[in-house]
Amino acid sequence: MRLLPCIVFLLAGTAAAQGPVKLIPSPVAVVTARYKDSYIKITYSQPHKRGRVVFGQLVPFGEVWRTGANEATEITLTRDIQFGNQLLKAGSYSIFSIPDKEKWTLIINSDLGLWGAYNYNTKNDVMRIEAPVEKLTDTAWEAFTISIETRNDKASLLFRWEQTSVAVPFQFTEPKP
Repeated sequence: MRLLPCIVFLLAGTAAAQGPVKLIPSPVAVVTARYKDSYIKITYSQPHKRGRVVFGQLVPFGEVWRTGANEATEITLTRDIQFGNQLLKAGSYSIFSIPDKEKWTLIINSDLGLWGAYNYNTKNDVMRIEAPVEKLTDTAWEAFTISIETRNDKASLLFRWEQTSVAVPFQFTEPKP
């Protein structure tokens, strides 16, 4: 008879600890692409607009941004890729950007594991690529989204948030015989 109240008491404590599930404000997202034996993986945290003005306020124009939320965005390549006339060697890198109204500067940096852009160091920049901003009129992206669109050996990194879209074209390289 005394066992039942003890069981109820113990179970009541665990039930109270269950509480409502809280959503992560900026969940981790991963985007991948393959071409032949080349593989690209981008890992980033995906902030949401939540009624805020994003570019020019939440993300100031002309300042280095982590290109997402939380940790700096990271890219891993199993083979070299070509951004215009610049060759990015296979490996892992951080991606930072400098958003502006008309163009973004995408920064590939050799530092890994950085929280935000607080310890960003230009000395570790591997390359910078400029890309024009496209204003979207028919849609708005609530969550910051990175995607990769591929067409044979050519592809684009796409960065979209709010009514802003930035495409950074690149090309997969063929292995040397």
